[in-house]
Amino acid sequence: MAKLIDGKKISLEVREEIARQVEELQQQGVTPGLTAILVGDDPASMVYVRSKEKACAKAGMTSNVIRLSADVSQQGLEAVVDEQNARDDVHGILVQLPLPDHLDEQRIINRILPAKDVDGFHPQSIGNLLLEQPGFIPATPFGIMELFKRNGITTRGKQVVIVGRSHIVGKPMAALLMQKGEQGDATVTVCHSRTGNLAEVIRGADILIAAIGRPEMIRGDMVKPGAVVIDVGINRVEDATRKRGYRLVGDVAFNEVEPLASAITPVPGGVGPMTIAMLLKNTLQAARMLEAK
Repeated sequence: MAKLIDGKKISLEVREEIARQVEELQQQGVTPGLTAILVGDDPASMVYVRSKEKACAKAGMTSNVIRLSADVSQQGLEAVVDEQNARDDVHGILVQLPLPDHLDEQRIINRILPAKDVDGFHPQSIGNLLLEQPGFIPATPFGIMELFKRNGITTRGKQVVIVGRSHIVGKPMAALLMQKGEQGDATVTVCHSRTGNLAEVIRGADILIAAIGRPEMIRGDMVKPGAVVIDVGINRVEDATRKRGYRLVGDVAFNEVEPLASAITPVPGGVGPMTIAMLLKNTLQAARMLEAK
């Protein structure tokens, strides 16, 4: 039976460590501040932003949520970003994605000062990651690396398969795993919707990271016995037996894969909580860097 990688427990440990460091920073007269910009009323985005607000408060950080209507113009949204860039008490800025179709997402991301890009999506942040320079790491891959570290999972010399090539998870995850070091030095294969022989490729993985956004797509017969399985997916599937009428599942068929794996993340309670914890860590880093200037 697989070891359960408890992201909820580990995220609480990380957040407690951050809270202590925030307290030390406050003694120097600095309180890290995070602004989240939410456009429209997407339910999932609203829940996520509320979670960020609560996490900031528990860590002793200030948080500010700017809610804008779904029909805000490109210029209007850029003006809001510019205002936050100019504020000395705001150390981190994130724009909750996805944005409505009429807005140019990349232009908005590019508008955020790289020094305040705590989501790690700015081209400068991505460039630093690829060149192994100091900078902000996107929170979900950052969280997965922390799960590896705190569970004693080494990636050096391992065959890692990532299913999903998004800018948010797949690509930065691959870059991190290829870096030199104990939590890197992996041979990485990135799969996607056009990958041929997908099941065969996945079966070669010592470590499998599923981030494709398809409910329970990865079945038991696709996983190598003894593999470490990290499930980034979080999908709603209808379930009449549940009060809400749905349940949350990952991209991995947990009941089939768990008996085969050596370690696995649950959904929920695995990668998800780590994303917010590492966002706080990035915000703390931003505050230290900006105040040191």
